[in-house]
Amino acid sequence: MSACSSFTSRASLVLTRVPNAPVRKATAQGTPSSRRNVISPTCMGRKAAKVAKTKQAGEAKRTKLYGKYGKLIVTAVKQGGGADPVSNMQLAKVLGDASRLSVPRELIERNIKRATDTTQLDFMELTYEAYGAGGVGIIIEVLTDNVNRAAAETRSIVNKAGGKMAEAGSVLFNFERKGIIVLDCSADKEDEVFEVAADAGGDDIIPRDDGEEGFIVITEVADFIGCQRALADAGFTINPDETALKMVPLADVEVDDDAADLNDALVEKLLECEEVDA
Repeated sequence: MSACSSFTSRASLVLTRVPNAPVRKATAQGTPSSRRNVISPTCMGRKAAKVAKTKQAGEAKRTKLYGKYGKLIVTAVKQGGGADPVSNMQLAKVLGDASRLSVPRELIERNIKRATDTTQLDFMELTYEAYGAGGVGIIIEVLTDNVNRAAAETRSIVNKAGGKMAEAGSVLFNFERKGIIVLDCSADKEDEVFEVAADAGGDDIIPRDDGEEGFIVITEVADFIGCQRALADAGFTINPDETALKMVPLADVEVDDDAADLNDALVEKLLECEEVDA
């Protein structure tokens, strides 16, 4: 999952540098005056629906990201020794990450105030493991102030979606935490991205697989922040909704389209849960 449970269902994820594919140029017969482009209303409707769905998905991811950082701010204030980032290094780090990811200032201030409320309970980080359709392993990361509620809601969602909860460690060993940096840029920037990322500790660069133009840079956890800074300083636009430390599968599980759809639906339901952060 981004936060989210990490799994590859429709196609294998190959962590290698992929060269740009050759561009094929199509030619049309006839004089310029005899050629024209015709876009049917049906095609226009499908395109509009796709754009709307992409926008909704982006908004949902931002909402989830903001909620996660709200909890992290509360935790940092309560555990790190107060609401002053000068003396509270844990809070200073969280605020720095929040600023980099464009978390609204109003949300930051509201959660700092929330943390000083004596009725606010401490948040705990939990990791649940589950199996989806076709034996796909799913890692569910939770940050909650009510462990019993989080466990019950997570289990209910997994069971209703046809999955099953797994024993601790039975899925997690197939994953490793990596830095995932998603760039919004043109395909012809591959060499530039590769050079900057390699110099900043990037392990791999692959084209985006979500239908958008750009690249995914994969790093070790320790190089995640430094590589982001280097890419931003080089003028590349980092997609804040998709960039995060994520659990990446060590091996892929091939499943059919029906199972993939079921797994997508399960992950979507999990991310709708307030307790689940990734």
